[in-house]
Amino acid sequence: MDEKIKIIKDLSVEEREDVFVDIARMLEGTAREAFVEGHRHFAALSANMAQAIFVNADELARDDVQNAERVLEQATAMITQFKALHPYRMMSRALH
Repeated sequence: MDEKIKIIKDLSVEEREDVFVDIARMLEGTAREAFVEGHRHFAALSANMAQAIFVNADELARDDVQNAERVLEQATAMITQFKALHPYRMMSRALH
């Protein structure tokens, strides 16, 4: 994902929008895992950021590229932070 952030300037608007949708989906997955593991605050932050990116993906892709880079950097930082604290992926997300 870091490669996409570095070359975001070279992408078309449609490709940038696809990158934003992909990162939002990754944030949603992280939010689900965090929620199941009991990290409700982190889950809420990730879910809210994912929703904000989904809603504004079109504007982010069309407007200022520097702002788009910042949003992508923040989103990837959240995902990286969660993966660093939880290096082993969950096998099941079942709640009992």
